[in-house]
Amino acid sequence: MTRDLSRLLQPKSIAVIGGGAWCAAIIDQCNKMGFAGEIWRVHPKGGDGVFPHIEDLPHAPDAAFIGINRFATIEAVAVLSKIGTGGAVCFASGFSEAASEDASGAELQAELLQAAGDMPILGPNCYGFINALDGALLWPDQHGAERVAKGVAILTQSSNISINLTMQSRALPIAYMVTCGNMAQTSQAQIAAALLDDPRVTAIGVHIEGFGDLSHWEDLAEKARARGVRIVAIKVGRSDQAQAATISHTASLAGGDTGAQAVLDRLGIARLDSLPAFLETLKLLHVTGGLVSNRIASISCSGGEASLAADTAHGRNVVFPSLNDRQRRDLAAALGPMVALANPLDYHTYIWRDQEVMTQAWSGIVDPQIALTLVILDIPRGDRCDPSEWDIALDAAVAVHEQTGGQVAVVATLPELLPEAVADRLMASGVVPLNGLEDAMQAVEAAALDVPALQAPLLVAAGTEREGVVLSEAEAKMRLAKHGVVIPKSARGSDPNSLAETVGFPLVLKGEGIAHKTEAGAIALGLETVNAVSIAAQNMPCDNFLAEEMIEGVAAELLVGVTRDPAHGFVLTLAAGGVMTELLEDSQSLLIPAKREDIKRSLARLKWAKLIAGFRGKPAANNEAILDAVMAVQDYVVANVDRTLEVEINPLLCTPDRAVAADALIKEVPADGAV
Repeated sequence: MTRDLSRLLQPKSIAVIGGGAWCAAIIDQCNKMGFAGEIWRVHPKGGDGVFPHIEDLPHAPDAAFIGINRFATIEAVAVLSKIGTGGAVCFASGFSEAASEDASGAELQAELLQAAGDMPILGPNCYGFINALDGALLWPDQHGAERVAKGVAILTQSSNISINLTMQSRALPIAYMVTCGNMAQTSQAQIAAALLDDPRVTAIGVHIEGFGDLSHWEDLAEKARARGVRIVAIKVGRSDQAQAATISHTASLAGGDTGAQAVLDRLGIARLDSLPAFLETLKLLHVTGGLVSNRIASISCSGGEASLAADTAHGRNVVFPSLNDRQRRDLAAALGPMVALANPLDYHTYIWRDQEVMTQAWSGIVDPQIALTLVILDIPRGDRCDPSEWDIALDAAVAVHEQTGGQVAVVATLPELLPEAVADRLMASGVVPLNGLEDAMQAVEAAALDVPALQAPLLVAAGTEREGVVLSEAEAKMRLAKHGVVIPKSARGSDPNSLAETVGFPLVLKGEGIAHKTEAGAIALGLETVNAVSIAAQNMPCDNFLAEEMIEGVAAELLVGVTRDPAHGFVLTLAAGGVMTELLEDSQSLLIPAKREDIKRSLARLKWAKLIAGFRGKPAANNEAILDAVMAVQDYVVANVDRTLEVEINPLLCTPDRAVAADALIKEVPADGAV
């Protein structure tokens, strides 16, 4: 159920329930930040404007902070819900997050949810939130936030990380800081979606420990896309997928947090690796709203800095395009013949202190083909040096933005060499201050990420994990063939000679009932005679065999697999196939259902794609046949969602004419069981 969180997050009246320093701090902080609404205190002792009971309040508050023990919290929530409160923050811990230490925690959480009814609650076990737009703080501790007119919203599942992020000195205006606790009722994605209704929010950052209901995240991503507000994330933790991996190469390739990354990719949420990069990206998004491309320019007065900018971008999805004729003419007119014109640009130091020429030169590199122009400036520390002459360069950067209308950022190679006062000054002028070159490049890459259009809802892995059974290779192939997978001509039985007569030559002989046939010596390729088939069968550790036609003219071998990830849905993995799977670890992962064009793009990102396209004059594989095979595997999973645990084709033999499943595996819940 989607709840209206607007009253809670943008309150005009606040009730603080409880005693002690925690609750006193909330009232004090609201007053300091200039909250214009009503604030009431509730405590059994009453006195001095304090109400002894919630029912004594003048009217139902828009928001309540409940700073009492977990048992009393449940009682307070019930009363608040009954009188029509807009929502509450539950500060107390000891609910489901403590169930491993206290068996009553889960039961108490159920009671809390029942008491809340339709009233939104944040937590339990959370610090609440800071609304720096309206000066409303349901927040019981220190913080570094200040009143802003607009800014970014940050949501975390860690109260301590939230506190630390408010202390940043990077000139990032934080409009909302929200802690989500254990999200007993209202999910992180639902809170973020509610914040999108506030037009003063310029971007959203989420610190995610676990996704929970994926449909909430799909709704959030679509709403953000419609509103033109970008979302970035830090995703921590690992799924159980790696531990659940058992028999297939796919399960190994899709281990760790591959599913989590696939979720973020699908939703168009850029993922950052560190808190500094997270903050710098939010800052860039706050000013620009997102970059139209990954094409940038860099300006510095040092060849070393120009090289450093290029090297820092290397390996990232960031491009320094060559200068066009117009840029070269304008730069040459400003800088003269002694400067080598390139991007990144070293403009030399002889124009330093001349703001007019600096503005002219830097404006020359701004161009429609450039999404962001980086001006590299490290401000000397003011306690030991005189940074005043850098004001000319800062004014030139602002003038470039104002005169050209292009997006401009001032970047310090070292984070500490862009003081907060300078960053504030740039931010107020529409120039992005970026602290640290490495984090700046991560921010550019993230801000330039394409946000995909809405896709069909994710295929959800319902139920709990349990053991499954592995079908025989022949049965797996027959199942997949019914959905369109091309399989070789084959025959099964205990008499290899009879099988050879049925299939014809050349053929492949496989021992049945063996998962990893190559390692067990249970596969023989390219057999041309009955005698060769007999000898091969005698050397295999089995009594039953599968004979198949030998697929010739193979351009490339691929792995196509699907694993059931309880946290993230069904993960479709594409990788180099055959014996190269483990050696290359070359893979791409998507979530089901995936569009054909997205699968095509993922295939193109494989290193193995060079073989598919035809390497060194060899014939190319039939790309459409490969896509047909992948879509057929996906169709099988969709049709058997309640039972499927793993599916793998390895290798898919790709020829100029067709794509054939040479080996297949299906692991599923037995017909008499349920996932």
